[in-house]
Amino acid sequence: MPQVALYTFGVLTSPLADPGPLTREFYDLGEAVYREIARRPGYLARAETADGARGALFDADWGAWGEFAVPTWYGKGRTVDTTALAATLSLWTGLRPAFDAVHTGLHRAALSRRHDWFERTGHPSHVIWWVRDGLTPTWQDGVARLEHLHQHGAAPHAFTFHHPFAPDGTPTRITGSGPQGEPVH
Repeated sequence: MPQVALYTFGVLTSPLADPGPLTREFYDLGEAVYREIARRPGYLARAETADGARGALFDADWGAWGEFAVPTWYGKGRTVDTTALAATLSLWTGLRPAFDAVHTGLHRAALSRRHDWFERTGHPSHVIWWVRDGLTPTWQDGVARLEHLHQHGAAPHAFTFHHPFAPDGTPTRITGSGPQGEPVH
C-alpha cells in the first residue's frame, strides 16, 4: 500500500542558534509538536539525526533519510551558528492522517504563529508525494519535489493538501471533516 511523504521547509527570521526568546519559543513549541504528532494515527516516521543533535543539520548523519539538502532559494547560513531554516520530512499512511496532524492540535497553533518565526519567501512551504510501502524518502527527494512544485504547480509527482492526487495520479480530495466539522476539499 503506498504511503505519503511530507516535506516542509521554511526560512527562519533568526538563526537556530539565536538565544533570543522567539527562537527558544520556536524550539520549545516544536519539541511539543513533534511529541504530539508522533502519537497521531497514521504517523509512521520522521527524519531524525542518528545522534539526536539539533542545529547541525548539514553535517548530521540522517541514516536512511539521506544527506540533508535544502532548496536552491535558501541563501542563509549552513553552520550550526548561522543556519536559519526549519525542515521536516515525514512518512504517513495516507493523506487524511497527515492533513489532520498538520491542521489540528499544537501544530495548528504553531501555524497561526508562523509569521513570527518564518520569512515570507513566495515559495511553497510543503510538498507531498506518494511512495512505495517500505521506501524511505530522502531529503533530496523532498527538495526536488518542492522545487518541482514551485516551478510547475501541483501534479501527481509533487502536490499540496489543497491540490492532492491519489496514488494512481488522479486528482482527489481529502475527505472527511475538518477541525470545526466543515468539509475539507
